[in-house]
Amino acid sequence: MKKLLLGTLLFGSMFQTNAQDFNQWSIDVGVGVHTPVFPLASGYNPEIKQPDFWQTNLGVRYMFNEKFGLRLDLGYNKFTEGKNSKPFESNYYRASLEGVVNAGNILNFKSWTNRFNLLLHGGAGFSRLYPKSPVDASRDQVINVMAGITPQVKLTDRVSLFFDVSAIGHFYQQRTFDGTATIKRRGLTGGIFNYSAGLNIALGNHEKHADWYYEDVMEANELEEIQNRLQQAEDKIAELKKKNTDFDKNKLMSELDRRYNKANTNNNATNTVANKDFVKELFNNGYVNVYFDVNKTTIQKGSHNAINYLKLYMKQNSSVNAELIGYADETGLDGYNTALSAKRAKKVYDILVAAGIDASRLSYKGNGEDTSVSKDARQLARRVTFFIK
Repeated sequence: MKKLLLGTLLFGSMFQTNAQDFNQWSIDVGVGVHTPVFPLASGYNPEIKQPDFWQTNLGVRYMFNEKFGLRLDLGYNKFTEGKNSKPFESNYYRASLEGVVNAGNILNFKSWTNRFNLLLHGGAGFSRLYPKSPVDASRDQVINVMAGITPQVKLTDRVSLFFDVSAIGHFYQQRTFDGTATIKRRGLTGGIFNYSAGLNIALGNHEKHADWYYEDVMEANELEEIQNRLQQAEDKIAELKKKNTDFDKNKLMSELDRRYNKANTNNNATNTVANKDFVKELFNNGYVNVYFDVNKTTIQKGSHNAINYLKLYMKQNSSVNAELIGYADETGLDGYNTALSAKRAKKVYDILVAAGIDASRLSYKGNGEDTSVSKDARQLARRVTFFIK
């Protein structure tokens, strides 16, 4: 009993989902060609020299998480004669329930692309074959099993182009696809290959579908890179101290909060000027940043304080202006990264304007890929920095 309970918990945890992060439902429509492998009666395209037109399929898919899901597949095939074959025509209808694996997420496609993906699917269901000519036979009901591979190309956040190759096997098929003969063999009695192209459309209110959602996990090499950057920050502090800049290590961690704490209203004029210069230097040297997730313009929750610091600083120092500079990591094409980085900077710009900062005091631009950060620290590259003028 304990083992059964443990197994149930493990299985449930595999499909645990966070519906707030991505769309789980999608529909897909595909059309293409097919090849009936067997059975065909003698003289009815026995050599299968060319694919047979045509077939179509409709799928409704639900993803439990960004790696696993279920798909209801509905399909129609029309079988007609191929080259050097006697004429025949049959209709075929299929309904199957399949499991879906997002192989792109499992194989970490995000490390080299955000536009291509790969799905694997397989399952079972029921099919019906209706021979029409040269004989009008009664329907043939069969059990089908199928498996396939589906490469995807992302067109927009909600629409992707897919190509699919599926193999379908039949059990208990009693007639050949041409309908002119019966089958005496047992076990696997029929087979079809389907080749499709079509569109997948995500349903829901979130920015991404599960197919394109990547959980941004910080790996050991990223932690090592962050430690290196912190060491560089320590070196910068030491350099500034040699120049008699008015702060120490403790100030680096507490000055922004202390400087803009509402209770801190009794600073004299000398300290105010020193603090102003210090905070400006923190902004301009990249100690305060706004961070983003992969391929997103949505600001990470922990980064809103950085925007608030800049808002308060500009309200208390009406003579300063700020430039907002967006960056992206090295994944994706240069043109796409430039546009994405500009959108991130514009996002911060819009928030500051909505918070009461005069738009004439702000400017923004996208610098594209941050070439100062290696691929192992790309989480630090997806950001907006501030430059105080």
